Amino acid sequence: EHRRDSREHMVRESHQDRELGTCPMESPSFHRRFTTLTISREPRSEHRAKDGAVGTSQGCGSASSGAATATTTLFEPGRDGQVVVLVGAPGMGKTTLVRKVMVEWREGTLHTQFDFVFCIDCKAIVLPMEASVADLVSQCCPGLRVPAGKILDDQKRILFIFDGFEAVGFSLVQPEAELSCDPREVKPLELTLMSLLKKRVLPKASLLITMRPRALGSLRRCLKGEYYVEILGFSAARREEYFHRYFENPNKADMAFRFARGNGILYSLCVIPVMSWTICSILEQELCGKKNLLECSKATTGMMIFYLSQLLQHRNRDNPQVLQQFLLQLCSLAAEGIWKHKVLFEEKEIKDCGLDQQDLLPFFLNERIPEEGEDHGSVYAFTHLHLQEFFAAMFYVLEDDGEMVSSLGRLEKDVNKLLESYNKSRRDLNVTVRFLFGLVSQKSIEYVEKTIGCRISPRAREELLEWLQGRHRGLSHPGQALKVSEMDTFHFLFEMNEKSFAQSALGHFTDLDLQDTKLTLYDQVALSFCIQHWAGLRCVTLQGCSFHWQDPEAELDASVPCASIVRQREELPCPIHLLCQALRHRDSALQVLRLQWCRLSESCCAELAALLAEHPGLARLELGDSSLGDSGVRLLCEGLRTPGCHLRILR
Repeated sequence: EHRRDSREHMVRESHQDRELGTCPMESPSFHRRFTTLTISREPRSEHRAKDGAVGTSQGCGSASSGAATATTTLFEPGRDGQVVVLVGAPGMGKTTLVRKVMVEWREGTLHTQFDFVFCIDCKAIVLPMEASVADLVSQCCPGLRVPAGKILDDQKRILFIFDGFEAVGFSLVQPEAELSCDPREVKPLELTLMSLLKKRVLPKASLLITMRPRALGSLRRCLKGEYYVEILGFSAARREEYFHRYFENPNKADMAFRFARGNGILYSLCVIPVMSWTICSILEQELCGKKNLLECSKATTGMMIFYLSQLLQHRNRDNPQVLQQFLLQLCSLAAEGIWKHKVLFEEKEIKDCGLDQQDLLPFFLNERIPEEGEDHGSVYAFTHLHLQEFFAAMFYVLEDDGEMVSSLGRLEKDVNKLLESYNKSRRDLNVTVRFLFGLVSQKSIEYVEKTIGCRISPRAREELLEWLQGRHRGLSHPGQALKVSEMDTFHFLFEMNEKSFAQSALGHFTDLDLQDTKLTLYDQVALSFCIQHWAGLRCVTLQGCSFHWQDPEAELDASVPCASIVRQREELPCPIHLLCQALRHRDSALQVLRLQWCRLSESCCAELAALLAEHPGLARLELGDSSLGDSGVRLLCEGLRTPGCHLRILR
């Protein structure tokens, strides 16, 4: 009875110690949304920090099964005195996993392993200068009905959790002779904690320590026989599961996931749990009051800026110049790395750039700690390659007082050089260029200044406009209609998401010509946005293109439930719904529509019939190599009979 009461009280206390609602992990829907993370669990002798970006580790990653608890994932049943170090970058889910352990303990799942769990949030709790282990227990749970001393007598039934251990802020090198074996002995706080870590006091109690990779090196020297659990983020199957857990409405969950899955950048970033939350939060707002995401106005850049604002919330507000300078140096490092195909940076480069600020650096760069016997320093990498590409794009537009110089050399803010290199040979710069368009939109400029306090220069807008117009003029043959034939152009314009800019960029062109392109839902949304603001568009040719409203590989994925696939098939609009909807806009000048070798089916004919009926200017329609069927042709004929149809040629 005492144990049950104390369990409920301690969980209640741990909830009160936090500011509920300040973090996605701490919302009331936490239990419903919790999704199993992919982790790597290794003993000390085998532990190796992973090189490169988050989610690139191979071989050792393993996800616990859906039926496993967070605790059985972390601890081996039946073993006393276990020490587990949970390692991960900010936003990877360390605190979430701790909260899951606490919830399971409150619900009795842990009753067979631990009777008492004491969670100390090292980032939030105010610890005394001197304390015994018993004092720490009493401070965690001031209303305990059982004396702390009595609880500590059965030490193998106790779990101590130190969340965010890097925040304790004292040296982990303490004299062995000063350590205590008595849980009631009052000592300076650092000695009491070191006595717990080194198992001098309560050796049969278990420890769970969460921390960022940066602080791992000094902790290693204090522990013995510990296990390291590295959070690698969400696997592909877990990403989809998270979307379905986040949205209560399964139709909205399907639509949101298809939208993210169709955007390679967003889908890749969803490996980071807090990024999945960011994307779901924004798409939830877009879906509010709407039935679908067909009018989505949030491009990838907008989601990245929102993510950045959440990371930097409440940091350096009193001194925005420090944050501005840090971001300038970070962007310089990112840009030079992108130019040189470089994703790993040495410790000297970080220091030479002035980035060794522990209140900011861990939010953007992961650290690989050198193993014992290695003579080189730490190596750093951005938490994800797309984040490096985002900051590389920001380098070109973030205002500063002069040219940035880093340890890697001098890099000029030459937007034209970036664009021309992309056009000629450096197709790997695509994501950086896409972010560049998004950053100079008026919404982005205003939002960045409001939420982060940094200024983005709009000067690059004119260069981007001239480049877009010039690249397609060069691709069009003399004497022929000016046409746009690169899908990335529509991505760039959708990223900026400004009607007037799209009109200016496309105003000199009359034809759209795409060949053998697989159009995801995200591609179609971007294409539709551009078509709606393209008043001079007369001819659309989509030869050998395919229209996808769901991931075509989903049917081959055993982790996707059959019922989900069937439901998606039943509820999806026809493949060309978005295209036809965009072509029916008020100012459309469309005369020719070619959909050859697109393998259109009967389901497309109702949309085509509506387009024929409502578009008197449409004179030519080509549907070669389609499987319309008799009933499909009958639907098409209904459109041909309408008074508004002035079609002259049907193939």
